Amino acid sequence: MKVTTGKYYQISKLLISRLERLSADSIWARRASGLRGSLLKGMDAYEKDPTIENDGSLEKLVTKGFEMLEKAAGEIPDIEAILKKV
Repeated sequence: MKVTTGKYYQISKLLISRLERLSADSIWARRASGLRGSLLKGMDAYEKDPTIENDGSLEKLVTKGFEMLEKAAGEIPDIEAILKKV
């Protein structure tokens, strides 16, 4: 396996880890599963041919992944609002 140093390749590793942690109850978990697969394929392509083009393809997936994480985080209830009701 080649040493890979592409910016988006490295971020993809972190992003896959974070997407795996989404709650199964989240609407985003199923979508994240598909995106993780796409990221893994993109990383594999980058490992085989570490070019700027392949790292750029990962950029689009990374952007979608972070958008997905933001939306999933929006589903987390505000603890202060919950405590005020108690």
